[in-house]
Amino acid sequence: MKEFDPHLNAAWWALRIALGVGPILAGVDKYFNKLADWTMYLSPLATKMIPVKDTTFMHIVGVVEIIAGIIVLTRWTKIGSYIVGLWLLAVAANLLTTGMFYDLTMRDVEIAVAAFALSQLSVVRESSLLASASKQGTPQATSP
Repeated sequence: MKEFDPHLNAAWWALRIALGVGPILAGVDKYFNKLADWTMYLSPLATKMIPVKDTTFMHIVGVVEIIAGIIVLTRWTKIGSYIVGLWLLAVAANLLTTGMFYDLTMRDVEIAVAAFALSQLSVVRESSLLASASKQGTPQATSP
């Protein structure tokens, strides 16, 4: 396999940083509510199902988002991007059941697609890096 394309590498880094830092910032804000009052986005269906107060639930959500963002920024980018994508689809499903926030639902689905794109770029990038490393580690034939 040839070297990972520099344009794809730039896209991989942009997605990795955005999908790593974004969940971390949103997760931290679940404790401060500076970006939004996050509990207003919980659907009535969700509030009936969760066994804790809305704010406690959002704190748990914040921890999950912080961990997911950190995973994206580590060497487990592929796994982290799947987690972030699935998480965003769950958030979108919750928003859809509110009967409002359709714009945010659409945004979260689109970001989930970006997370899937990052996972696929990560697969190609890892394969390219492994092929490059094995090529460099293979002894060269020497002429007598």
